[in-house]
Amino acid sequence: MELSALAGNLRLKRLLSQGEEGRGLSHAYLISGPAGSGRHTLARLLGAAMVCTAPPAQRPCGRCSGCRKALGERHPDVKLLGEEEKPLSVDQVRLLRADAYVRPNEGERKVYILARADEMNPSAQNALLKLLEEGPVYAAFLLLCENPGGVLQTVRSRCEELPLAPVSPGECLAWLRGRFPQVGEEELRRAAEGCQGILGRAVELLKGPDGPWRAREDLARRLAAAVESGSELELLEQALVLEKAGREEVVPTLEALERVLGERARAGGDVRRLLRGTELVAQLRQAARLNVGGGQLAGWLCAGMFPERGRKADPAFPPM
Repeated sequence: MELSALAGNLRLKRLLSQGEEGRGLSHAYLISGPAGSGRHTLARLLGAAMVCTAPPAQRPCGRCSGCRKALGERHPDVKLLGEEEKPLSVDQVRLLRADAYVRPNEGERKVYILARADEMNPSAQNALLKLLEEGPVYAAFLLLCENPGGVLQTVRSRCEELPLAPVSPGECLAWLRGRFPQVGEEELRRAAEGCQGILGRAVELLKGPDGPWRAREDLARRLAAAVESGSELELLEQALVLEKAGREEVVPTLEALERVLGERARAGGDVRRLLRGTELVAQLRQAARLNVGGGQLAGWLCAGMFPERGRKADPAFPPM
């Protein structure tokens, strides 16, 4: 397969190429990785490959009508669903099922890219499971998620899992040079080394000091400092920024906070307090994916870090 548009992930590319040249591509894949890791890029490439008319080893060729339409997000048989404010509901999955039984308009296959699969509730996932088990042979499903553990095991067992790995700093730098030829080498190198192997983060960093990545990093570092050594009021003042953040920013901010807490612990900070904060933030990330509001998360963060302040202590976080 021609997957050069996806940086790194050589093992995954080799696996897909062997499958395409052998038995052909599967009817269901679970593509997982953090935001910015290339989930949508890989899904678009697989969708294009499934409607491409070139020989298997050359798919997606990028030149045929099917590829051009799929990569341009205008192919009638390649549909992206689930990127709305709420994840797909059981009723939407039932509509998808009805649509899947309508034969393809142009290609040999009909491809559904389902974003935020790990945020779908059990009823919606069970409705999807029935489609994965009994759907028409020409239908293919690409489930995208950050946390594969949020997908029911019965659904996961019907999919081939494609976990995306962070790219090396060298691979990231090479990719950024092609994407940002106008940016200086030193700035590209800083972005490659500071993005933890997640290309989307590097792109956001290069968009300028006012970009979402930089703002997110600054907030994460302020929160981490307050978690480690600040008072309850200082932590609450910083955490309340989560209440004003859009839903799409809360989870990435908590991910950044979890990473920065780990960095501070490895650098020799207050290890006990930082590890306690890391464990708490991991729990808050799961709650955020269930649409818990930023204000509630801020309150839980303070309550978890200061349970001794006149409140009944959480046994999971005993007083320090």
